[in-house]
Amino acid sequence: FGTLERLFPGRIDLGLGRAPGADQFTARALRRDRLGGPDDFPADVEELQALLGPRQPNQRVIAMPGVDSHVPIWLLGSSLFSAQLAAAKGLPYAFASHFAPRYMHQAVRLYRDNFQPSAVLDKPYVMLGVPLIAADSDERAEYLATSVYQRILALIRGQSLVLRPPVESMQGLWLPHEQQAVGDFLGLALIGGAEKVRARLEVLLEQTGADELIFTCDLYETADRHRAFEILAELR
Repeated sequence: FGTLERLFPGRIDLGLGRAPGADQFTARALRRDRLGGPDDFPADVEELQALLGPRQPNQRVIAMPGVDSHVPIWLLGSSLFSAQLAAAKGLPYAFASHFAPRYMHQAVRLYRDNFQPSAVLDKPYVMLGVPLIAADSDERAEYLATSVYQRILALIRGQSLVLRPPVESMQGLWLPHEQQAVGDFLGLALIGGAEKVRARLEVLLEQTGADELIFTCDLYETADRHRAFEILAELR
């Protein structure tokens, strides 16, 4: 990240989360189960802050490049732990509401209520993840959304997450309890044409007061992804 900051000054953020970022088999292959663990996360954050900060007298390990770069650090989370840690350290907080909307309001409230000003921030700063499935009509968006439904269904079943083409109907592809689980997973999804997406965005921002939004767009065709972001940009 120090190298990236040197290459692209002012354009690099570092997002940190406790999860290994993969399933247990991949994490083991990357040797991420050998040292430390979730309980070491607060100390790991402090270590990174020190390595990216100014050089200290008698400092034995120097990040080069990286030292004194002050790459902005975000804490990421899908539960309440990182919300508490981000508040205690006065760091910006990004909540993974694109797949864990259930705890979003509680996590954001906990972060804001317990925020301690720091050299980084003088007040809380919240980013929310939002699934985006925008199209030129509500019907088209619902059709494209079936690719996302199939992917999350595969996740629930422990199957391959390779993106599948959209289908005319999900009928027969999922059981009722699986349909409910997929719906819960996508509780914040913006699915529809421009006006429907605008209406849902306005409600989301009014309810959360989010400072920033980050969007996922798992559509099968690249052209459909581009169009979804064009629609979103036009809403500004």
